[in-house]
Amino acid sequence: MTVPSSSPQRALTARYLAIFAALVALVLLAVTVGNWVVDPYLSQQWESPLLQRLRPAREKLSPWGKTYAVFRYQPQVLFVGNSRTEVGLPAEASWFGGRRVFNAAISGATLGDAIAMLKHATVLAPLETVVWGVDYSTFSMTGGNTDFVEALVATDAHYLWRRRLMGLKRALSFDMTRDAIQVLTGQAPGVCRSSLAFYGQKDEACIAANLLDRGGVEKALVVDVGAARQKNAPANITQALQGFEQALARLCAVNTRVKIYINPLHALALENFYQHGHGPELDDWKRRLLTKVEAASAGGCDVALVDFSGFNSVTSEPIPQVSGQAAMHNYWEASHYRTGVGRQILARLMGVVTETVPADFGVALDQSTIEPHLASLAGARAYYRQQHPQELALLARWSGLWAQK
Repeated sequence: MTVPSSSPQRALTARYLAIFAALVALVLLAVTVGNWVVDPYLSQQWESPLLQRLRPAREKLSPWGKTYAVFRYQPQVLFVGNSRTEVGLPAEASWFGGRRVFNAAISGATLGDAIAMLKHATVLAPLETVVWGVDYSTFSMTGGNTDFVEALVATDAHYLWRRRLMGLKRALSFDMTRDAIQVLTGQAPGVCRSSLAFYGQKDEACIAANLLDRGGVEKALVVDVGAARQKNAPANITQALQGFEQALARLCAVNTRVKIYINPLHALALENFYQHGHGPELDDWKRRLLTKVEAASAGGCDVALVDFSGFNSVTSEPIPQVSGQAAMHNYWEASHYRTGVGRQILARLMGVVTETVPADFGVALDQSTIEPHLASLAGARAYYRQQHPQELALLARWSGLWAQK
């Protein structure tokens, strides 16, 4: 026999379901609010005491934090690029006339990611100066950092509300709940501070901890030198040059000063790249990149391109396997240069005379210097090979090991 809808049993069932739904809603609300307040990834923080909180060495959701910081801080000077720029360039306002400076470079970023960050910043406020680090290996419009999703990029005046909705949705995730609990209970590893505490530059304590996790400087260097033998696809380069040209045109249209620089890998990593026959394509990329820069300059844009890569007194520093030292002065490993080198890069780009820069570090490229510069690289490489036989012997041994894998 069917129980009438008005029966006590049906009413009791309905009340039970309502109470259960309310309890679930309260639990979800508590979790969301708790995660939002704790914010273990610092994805919604700026000028907050939470930025001084020690955290794990590997930053999770770094693009979330940096895009939010750019929204709140609205820098006048912006650094963009990949982890080399993020690690090496200090955001020192004194070098830019006291302007608001922020290092918005992202680990694993490609050219496409850098362009997206520029779009985000320019929608929010005009930029006076952009310092843009580029690399042949990451010169692609394909996204490199998987956490840098399109929704993080500002498109209109309603950005804050969209960010809050994204943050609330993210606060319901299992991993954020787990990490928030670890923060509240004091179980989260306290190694270093967020890059936001240094206006976007990565904390050196984080870098040192990550190096230790990789087995130390010597092991990390072997891996980084090996990775340098990869080439970039011609189709990627052609598409990326078009994207670069368009992004540069947008900056120039609003009278933004643009300083573009080619990052300096350690010379041994570059030697490995040359040994795999990729030297000519690297030279061609520099020529094509300069063509875009020169066209923008001819149109009245304040833009410059400086090449810090190659075989010079900075990049040719002996590696620990040869010097016997525990660490290098200029490099963390073969890929990332230290802040001292970053200061030299900024000094050369911005004409800061108080910083000493080696004469052979940083060549301003234009139509009169590009070919002599490329031609001089052959001589510089020959000199490096003559002066560093132990490194070359190690590279030959490592190449044999890489070939077996």
